[in-house]
Amino acid sequence: MIIYKIYSRDLDHIVIGEGFFNGWPNPPNNSKHREILEKSYKTIVAIDKTNGEIVGFINAVSDGVLSAYIPLLEVLEEYQDQGIGTKLVHMMLKELDDLYMVDLLCDKELQLFYEKLGMHRSQGMIVRNYNRQSGRDI
Repeated sequence: MIIYKIYSRDLDHIVIGEGFFNGWPNPPNNSKHREILEKSYKTIVAIDKTNGEIVGFINAVSDGVLSAYIPLLEVLEEYQDQGIGTKLVHMMLKELDDLYMVDLLCDKELQLFYEKLGMHRSQGMIVRNYNRQSGRDI
């Protein structure tokens, strides 16, 4: 059974499952992953109740006034195709529905997934520092 929890801070007591950021050449380690979730404006996690581990998550960064950006949606491979990602997106959009704009960038092959959830295609510009993909050194 999967349960969903909304967090703004303090995820120390929850175990993050192994295997997130699959295919990333330089993924964040577990410590950086936890930091990403804890420092986000909103984080929603999917937890497998049988083992207590986070098996999916979505996060948003925001000014809390006008806009938000959803940088990450991840579901562990063995939990995919169960509706977890869809549920996480729906929950996050509901959390952010009082804001003017909610933006998300994704690879072309994922656009149809987000369109089915009510989002619209757009154009944008990005900068990617792949040497920092594993997180910023502090």
